[in-house]
Amino acid sequence: MSLPPDPKTAASEWLETDGLGGFASGTVCGIRTRRYHALLLAAAKPPTDRMVLVNGFDADIETPDDRFALTTQRYAPGTCAPDGLTRLDRFDLEPWPQWTWTVPEGKIIHEVFIPRGFAAVVLRWRWEGHASQIRLNVRPFFSGRDFHATHHENPAFRFAPQLLPQGERWQFYDGVPQVTARSNGIYHHEPCWYRNFLYEEELGRGLDAQEDLAAPGRYVFNLAAGTAVLIFSAEGIGIPLASNAPLELAEYLAQNERAQRSAFASPCLRAADSYIVARGTGRTIIAGYPWFGDWGRDTFIAMRGLCLATGRLSEARDILTAWAGTVSQGMLPNRFPDHGSEPEYNSVDASLWYIIVVHEFLTAAAGEPALLVEREMLFATVDAILTGYLRGTRYGIHGTTDGLLACGASGTQLTWMDAKLGDWVVTPRIGKPVEVQALWLNALGLAGRRSPQWRAIFEQGCASFRQAFWNESRGCLYDVVDVNHQPGQVDDRLRPNQLLAVGGLPIALLDGEKAARIVQIVEDRLWTPMGPRSLAPGEPDYAPYYVGTPAERDAAYHQGTVWPWLAGPFIEAWVRVRGNTAEAKAKARELFLAPQLSRLDLPGLNHVPEIADAEAPYTARGCPFQAWSLGELLRLERTVL
Repeated sequence: MSLPPDPKTAASEWLETDGLGGFASGTVCGIRTRRYHALLLAAAKPPTDRMVLVNGFDADIETPDDRFALTTQRYAPGTCAPDGLTRLDRFDLEPWPQWTWTVPEGKIIHEVFIPRGFAAVVLRWRWEGHASQIRLNVRPFFSGRDFHATHHENPAFRFAPQLLPQGERWQFYDGVPQVTARSNGIYHHEPCWYRNFLYEEELGRGLDAQEDLAAPGRYVFNLAAGTAVLIFSAEGIGIPLASNAPLELAEYLAQNERAQRSAFASPCLRAADSYIVARGTGRTIIAGYPWFGDWGRDTFIAMRGLCLATGRLSEARDILTAWAGTVSQGMLPNRFPDHGSEPEYNSVDASLWYIIVVHEFLTAAAGEPALLVEREMLFATVDAILTGYLRGTRYGIHGTTDGLLACGASGTQLTWMDAKLGDWVVTPRIGKPVEVQALWLNALGLAGRRSPQWRAIFEQGCASFRQAFWNESRGCLYDVVDVNHQPGQVDDRLRPNQLLAVGGLPIALLDGEKAARIVQIVEDRLWTPMGPRSLAPGEPDYAPYYVGTPAERDAAYHQGTVWPWLAGPFIEAWVRVRGNTAEAKAKARELFLAPQLSRLDLPGLNHVPEIADAEAPYTARGCPFQAWSLGELLRLERTVL
C-alpha cells in the first residue's frame, strides 16, 4: 500500500494486539481519529481493566541544513499540524505497520509492533540516505486513563520519571500501571501539555472528541549512527527489565514476532489470531477492537471460524472449558464488564451457541484423544444448560409444552438484536424469536444423539416450529411468534434471523421449496455487498444509515443496518438449497464472498467491520475489527465453501 492514497485508504486503521486484551492501533496517515488510537493500551487485569498509557508522539528530524516534521496531529476546531503528512510517501502493513517519509537528504522508515504476550510496544526508526548528521526528536504523549474516556489537563499528573539504569519509569496516577521506557537515545525532561487533540471518529459518533495529553520530555537519537529504538512497557504485564541493550532487545523481539507471524498462511489467519486472548489460566475471544470485551454470544459464533475452521483446536478447548465454569441457572454470561468481576447474564442465545460449538469441536477433535479429556465435562455443561432452560431461568426463559423456547421480560434485551438506550429496548422480541428456536432445536437435536430425553423434545419442537413459524403470504418465516407471550400474536417483519433455520447451523429445520423461498426473499430484499440487512426496506422503522447521536445510532442498529457476520448463514443456506454442489459453491464465491473480500481494507486492514449502512455505498460503521465478522468469513472460506 503506497501513499499518497485515496482519502478512504488514508483513514484505514491498523491493529497490533498483545494476546492479553491490550493493543495498539491508529490510521495509515498517522493522525489519531479515535480515543482508542494509542501505542500502549494495556489490560491491567487481562483481558479487562484496559487503560491507555501511551497515546502517540510527535517526531521530527534535524539535518545539517533543515528540520522536518514526521508527524501530523489534528487539533480543535480542525487544524492539522505540523506538516509531517506531506512527507509520508509509503505505508506497509507486513510484517507490521511501517511508514516511510522522504526528505531531500533521504528516507526515514518507522515501524511499530507489539511482542505477543506482553503489554508493550516497540518503536524503531532507521535512516536511508547520505547525510552524516541526522538527529531524531521524539516527544511521547501520555495519559493513564480508562480506554473509553478522554484525558484533560490537571495538576495531579506526575510528569517526573523515576530514572533507572535501564530507562525511565512513570507512575502517572495512583492505581494506574507504571510505564517503563527503554531507548538507545537520550531523554530530556521538558514537561508540557498538548491541548485540544480532536478525534473525528468520536465527533461523528456524538461523543466527547477532545483531549489533552501530557508530554513529559523528549528522546533524542543520532539516526546517522544506526537504528533508533524506543520500547514502552506496562509494569507487571509488560517486558521484564533485562540487561539487554535496547537495540538488541528490540531485534530479539522482532525476530520472535517474525517467526510467529510467518507461521500463518494468510493475512486473514494472522488477523484471526488478534482476537484469541488470555482470561486467567484459560482463553477467551475479544468480540471486537477497539471497544468490545469478551462477550459470550460473540465468542461462540466467532470461534467456529477463528478456531475450528482454522484447526486451532487446543485454543477452542481452552475457551470452552474456561466458559464452562461460568454456567449459572443454565445461562452463560452475555459479557464480562470492563471493570469488576461479576459477569452479566442477559443473553438467551449465548448458551445455545455454546452447545453448537461443543458439538463441532468434539467432531473436529475426534481423532485427537488429548483434546477429548474434558469431553464428559463438556457434556455435563450441555446438559446443565438444557435442563436450566427447560425448567425455566432468568428473564422468562423456559421450555414450553410445544417443545419450543419462550423468552423475554419487559425492559430486557436477550437476543443478538440487543440495542438499549436507558429503559428503551429498541427490538425487545419478547416471545419466541425465530433464531432462538433454531438454536434451541439444534442444541436439543445434537444432545439427543447421546440422550433420548433431548431427542423427544427436539422432534416435538421441530413439528411445532414448522407449523407456527411459516408465513405463507410472504413465503418466509415470522420473526417472532407468541409475541409478548400472547399465543397467536406474530411479528412478520422481514429480518435475516430466519436464516438460521436453513443455514449456519448443523441441523436445517426446513428444506425443499420452503427453504428455497426463504433464501430467495432474503437475497432479494436483504442482501447487500457487505452482508444482509437487519430489516428490509419498507418495513416500519427501517433505518438506511447508521449515523448521528448515540440514540439515533442505537435506533438504527438492528433496523436495517447491515451485519457482515450474517453472510455466513446466508451463503451456507444459499448453497444448501442448491444441493451443496461444487457449481453452487463456486457461484456463491463469485456472487457473495468476493464482494466482501474486496472490502477487507476498509476500515480495518485485513479485518471485517462490525456493521455497515443499509444503503449504497454501504459505508462500514461501528467497530472496525469485529471477531464474528472475520470468523464467519473464515468459516465460509475454509468449511462451507
